[in-house]
Amino acid sequence: MEPYPEKTRRNFSNGEALKKFEDLLDEEIILAGRVKSLRPMGGSVFAHIEDESGKIQIFLNKKNVEEKKYKLFVQNVEIGDFVEVVGKLFKTKKEEKTLEARNWQMIGKNVRPIPTEYYGLKDTEELLRRRYLDLMMNGETRDIFQKKNIFWQTIRNFLAKNGFLEVQTPIFEHIPGGAEAEPFKTHHNALNADFYMRISLELSLKRLLVGGYEKVFEIGRVFRNEGIDREHLQEFDSMEFYWAYADMDKGMKLAEKLFKEIVNEITGGYETEYEGQKIGWDINFPKVDYFTEFKKETGIDLSSSAPLEELRSKADSLGIKYDPTFGRGRMIDVIYKKTVRQKLVQPCFLVGHPIEVSPLAKRDPENPNKVLRFQLIAGKSELGNGFSELNDPLDQRKRFEEQMKLRAAGDAEAQMLDEDFVEALEYGMPPAVGFGLSERLFAFILNKSVRETVIFPPVKSK
Repeated sequence: MEPYPEKTRRNFSNGEALKKFEDLLDEEIILAGRVKSLRPMGGSVFAHIEDESGKIQIFLNKKNVEEKKYKLFVQNVEIGDFVEVVGKLFKTKKEEKTLEARNWQMIGKNVRPIPTEYYGLKDTEELLRRRYLDLMMNGETRDIFQKKNIFWQTIRNFLAKNGFLEVQTPIFEHIPGGAEAEPFKTHHNALNADFYMRISLELSLKRLLVGGYEKVFEIGRVFRNEGIDREHLQEFDSMEFYWAYADMDKGMKLAEKLFKEIVNEITGGYETEYEGQKIGWDINFPKVDYFTEFKKETGIDLSSSAPLEELRSKADSLGIKYDPTFGRGRMIDVIYKKTVRQKLVQPCFLVGHPIEVSPLAKRDPENPNKVLRFQLIAGKSELGNGFSELNDPLDQRKRFEEQMKLRAAGDAEAQMLDEDFVEALEYGMPPAVGFGLSERLFAFILNKSVRETVIFPPVKSK
């Protein structure tokens, strides 16, 4: 028997056979799948085969199967093999829907025993390293990625329904921008030039607003050379939309509506759990002022120029670690994450960020120390980020130059001066709002780490 034939004659999935059981009772059908169990019983064998749609029992009796084929099955078929089975459906004495085999064919022989210990394996690193075994043995893991498909399709359909055009922009960039993160670097042989792998989708999409598009979005992979933890990976899928002639209030309303639709489509309701906390999404997301909460938690008034030394002193007194190269903006951010953010459990919009932590957001006309930015936060996690886009090329250049000073002082995550982007702004960009989220939101909804919700996350080699 050829153990690796080029095709199978399967004409029903296991799920279809179970669902249409009564209609198929008198029909000879062909099923296929991976052998999940084997129970020889004298002159017969019971087994279960599984495909993506489900698991069904098969029954082989040496009276109904050619003797040579029966012996081949008994002597050679093991758990993990893929087989094709021809026969008719019936119910056993225990009322289990079963296919009684008349013939069978090996369609994918496994040569490495399936490790049954995976049923109880607790080594997360090993499960992630050999994810195919995790998927093979655990239906719950497969279900994660069915739901992840729903997650991205919900976002795509929602934005298309609201008039946004989906686009694809380059992964390789001469200057990385749109976020504060250390990039990966690579070399393009054909152009004989070094490129960075993008850390954000932002600057390319905003160039499209300059070009005349009014509603655009992209779902794509971004790369950040940072640490791994429950909420961070080096490569992950992100979504950003940009909406010309719209303001921050319109952006928040659309983002709130999007989040509620995502949660409902994945869970069937509006309540999730994260690290032991119940999160209720069926509310009007309140606004929380950054400056007000920062002063409440630290005693520091950001509306006055809190000097760098005062911020360092406060971090020291709170036991917050920081890099000596951190400038004022980075110090504010690291203190905020250990104080203010720890109190934000139910969904809310954090607004009114300091200008030092938002180099791409428009200034608040009522307070030049603030920007028109909003972050969607729940469960102490930042799940979405948006702002009224900075479209003043002079102000943008000045912000980039301030970031470059931080880079020169040793901050590898500070943004670079992107002359091409500034030049694009000089041709004129309309007022706009932008918003972005990543697959961190999906992991949050499922109460899992980001690594668990990535099919093949990066892991150390053995």
